Amino acid sequence: MSVQESAIAVAYSGGLDSAALMAMLADEGREVWPMYVRCGLLWEAAELEWATRYLDALTAPTVRAMQIFDLPLQDVYAGHWSLTGNNVPPAGSEDEEVYLPGRNPLLLIKPAIACAQMGIRELALASLSANPFADAQPEFLARFAELINHACGSELRITQPFVYLSKAEVLHKAQDAPLELALSCIQPVSGLHCGVCNKCHERQAAFLAAKIADPTQYAVT
Repeated sequence: MSVQESAIAVAYSGGLDSAALMAMLADEGREVWPMYVRCGLLWEAAELEWATRYLDALTAPTVRAMQIFDLPLQDVYAGHWSLTGNNVPPAGSEDEEVYLPGRNPLLLIKPAIACAQMGIRELALASLSANPFADAQPEFLARFAELINHACGSELRITQPFVYLSKAEVLHKAQDAPLELALSCIQPVSGLHCGVCNKCHERQAAFLAAKIADPTQYAVT
């Protein structure tokens, strides 16, 4: 499969940040390859459904079909709330409570190898300035890319275009995109944002801080 020099892969979760990143890159004329990793987590069925709707609504000619990779975590995440749905972190909970062990290495390993095979030299991650976790820091991602390049003989860079931005600032960058189709919830109810979990609260706060009307449909308002 041949790609253009402008090609860039995006670690696409279907959430606000990665959806906004894809819209921004498409507006710049980049050839954008959304890459989704399915791990068997609680919210993924709804997430994938909304991610597909978002891509259909984006209608950007340079956005390619979503690449879906499977990396089941039932063995290493056994008993974790992200699989069981028990004690899902509610609104107001600390960042540590929503931490998924090794999340970024898990989300990046297959897309990074795919990029090496496809000749894509940039893989973008939509991590924000407020992300406190070690595996979201630029130093970690640079070292991770070095390992992939050493293993695959590639020249991949892992970039973070939003690393100095808040979620509210990201909303302003992509407010013309159909962000109502981006799913941020970690315990969807009938396919909708639950309205009460940590991630729904974070989403609501971002729209409020950005002074942009929140178009999201929540199961609980």
